[in-house]
Amino acid sequence: MSSPISLAVAALLLLASSDALAQKAADEPALALAFTDAQLKWLGCPSFMPAGCEIAVLHGDPAKANADILIRVPADSTIPHHWHTSAERMVLLSGQLQVTYDGQETVALWPGHYAYGPAKRPHHAYCSKGSACVLFIAFESPVDAVPSASPGK
Repeated sequence: MSSPISLAVAALLLLASSDALAQKAADEPALALAFTDAQLKWLGCPSFMPAGCEIAVLHGDPAKANADILIRVPADSTIPHHWHTSAERMVLLSGQLQVTYDGQETVALWPGHYAYGPAKRPHHAYCSKGSACVLFIAFESPVDAVPSASPGK
């Protein structure tokens, strides 16, 4: 059984670590950007993605947990079948995107639509003709995209 002193020490350590985390969060600057902002640094996508695909990091380090990114694909482009280690939370910002997760019906996303993709659930997408698709994605784990074979192939 724990003594009252060891419980008190544990509580103090917990409070001290909570204060340190709160201070770190308070020191971090707030951020507000538009997907058209000139200060965004757009970089190339993995080689299996369509030509012209670009990614911009909005917040965090993509090699670590909890990174937010934008992905931009040209109109009339197919995003090949792939999966992510992390779950992904997405909001389409421009264009019209048709997304198909294995075992589910295709859904059409329009600007302002939210979508959730479970970790390791293979999927593919198509950005319709007309305008480029820009998608905000929040990753829980480090950012990755692993190409995979389409079902039935």
